[in-house]
This record gives sequence, structure tokens and C-alpha cells, in this order.
Amino acid sequence: MTVKKLKIGIIGSGALGLYYGAMLQRSGQDVRFLLRRDLSAIHQNGLQVHSVHGDFHLPQVVGYSTPNEMGPVDLVIIGLKTFANQYLIDLVRPLLGAQTCILTLQNGLGNEELLAGEFGVDRVLGGVAFLCSNRGEPGHVHHLGEGKVRLGEFHGGLSERSRQLETIFNAAGIPCEAVDDLQRARWEKLVWNIPFNGLCALLQQNTTELLSHAESRQLVQEIMQEVIAGANAQPLKEKIDGPAFIERMIYLTDQMNGYQPSMMIDRGEGRPLELNAIYAIPLQRAEAAEINMPKTKMLHTLLDFSEHFQPNTGSLRDLSSLKISACK
Repeated sequence: MTVKKLKIGIIGSGALGLYYGAMLQRSGQDVRFLLRRDLSAIHQNGLQVHSVHGDFHLPQVVGYSTPNEMGPVDLVIIGLKTFANQYLIDLVRPLLGAQTCILTLQNGLGNEELLAGEFGVDRVLGGVAFLCSNRGEPGHVHHLGEGKVRLGEFHGGLSERSRQLETIFNAAGIPCEAVDDLQRARWEKLVWNIPFNGLCALLQQNTTELLSHAESRQLVQEIMQEVIAGANAQPLKEKIDGPAFIERMIYLTDQMNGYQPSMMIDRGEGRPLELNAIYAIPLQRAEAAEINMPKTKMLHTLLDFSEHFQPNTGSLRDLSSLKISACK
């Protein structure tokens, strides 16, 4: 399939958005970034990617501080943290032309529904990113490993559009697979995200430390079993093979030397956590299918409590100003 050149707008230029956007621009795509913290540094010095596959520098990067400045594009890629989803519709709207499609690579569940409810089902695709990356100083992003994207239409089925995006991503050096069951792909990602993001954030221990302790390693696997049970109660085209999938997830995570999941980093830096998309909505959908996930529910409860509790004062803290500042 011929690689089509698109005008691409990146909403949420963090570790994910900067890395994928840089890879796409290096391959010849016309990429524009909505920037906040990195805006000045990137305008002055470009974008530096530090990658396990080889470092590279983009001396000229097009960045904007508002979506109105960016204007309509062919493809919107969303990497925004889901705790900022109250801003998502207003960020996306100025980027839409008559044929613009929207690809959300956000974590968890509910993101496609939010976009489709405002902009229509036919515009919306979703994807899951298996990416180990962190932000560095302004203008720098660090790719530590992985990077595969699985994407598909929100309404299901394989389409020419999803195949075209698969081709574009692969041509950019981003391993990509178009899938016909986006919901299954999203639940498969949750099998990893729910135990590792939550436990690492709560304990402030990385994945290697978590798996090196026999009891916490067993707990990870038990939570994975719950998530798979919740997933397989959904209307998926094909059930997830629990034992084989868990074995693969544990094996892959054992290779991530000292990896800190995004939620662990967010907690350490005082940012809010993506609890609704990664925990609350999956728990609601499992409960609606009459599946009980007690360990997942307890993890969500502890994370939610610690999100609001100020340990040094013994009192609840107000997160409203923190959430607003994180989304400017």
C-alpha cells in the first residue's frame, strides 16, 4: 500500500506524543504539535529523541500553544492523559476539517465514546500503545523500549482507513497492527495497566522490584486474572486466553529493567492519576456483566484514597487546582 502524506496534529505532547510525532515527522509526515512545557525549547532547539534504536534530532518542529493556531489537519492523534479529558473536546474541535479522522491512543476505556458522542462515530479510531518512554528536560524525549501500536475503528471491523494508518506508522518505524476488535485490544492493554500502573504508583516501586518479590508477583497475576475475566464477559469477537496471555505479559515485563510506569511517575511528580479510564470504567463494565473484581476494586480504592489524602497533614487535599494546572 502506498504511504500517504498527511497533515497530523498531536494533542498531548508528552512522552507518547513527542516520540510518535517525532517518528512520523522523520518519515516525511507533516506533523504539528500542541505544546505546553516544551514549546520554547523546541522552537529554539528542535526536538531531541534519545532511543534504544538510535538517537536523532529534528532541528525544525512545528509547534503551537493553542489548537486554534494549529487549525484543521487530516489526522488528530491524541496522547492526552485521561484525567484531562474534560478539556479534550475543546482541544480537538479546531483541528477538524470535513474529512479529519481522530485516533486516540489514550489509556483505558471511554475515550472513543467521548469523542464519538461529540464528533460522530465515523471519525473515531482508537489504539493502544505498548511504549516505554519518558520525558526528559524540555525538548527531549527518551524512548526506553517497545513502541508497538494496535489500532482500529471504534465501530469495529477492519477498514481501508485503519490499514492506511497501519502502513503510515510502519513506514515511520513504529510497529503497527490494524485490528478488527478494538475493545479486545483495549482490555488486553488493561491486563497490564491495571496491576502494574496501580501497584507501582501505590508502592513507588518499579516493575522489576515488584516482580522480584514472590508475593507481589503472585498478586500481579491474580489481578490480571480478574481483568481477563472482566474482559471475556464483554462482547469481544474472540476471548482472551488467560494463562497464555498472563505468561506473555509477565515475560515481557521481566525484560523491562527497572521500568517506571507512567502512573508511578505521575504520582512521584504530584500529578493526578488516570483512575477513571483505567479503573472505574472497567470495573463498571465488569460489574454490568456480573463479574466481580475484588482485588482490582481494592487497588482502585487505595489509589483513590491516596490521591486525595495528604499524608503530612492527615487531611484531604483539594485536587482541583492541580488538575487545572496540569492541563494548561
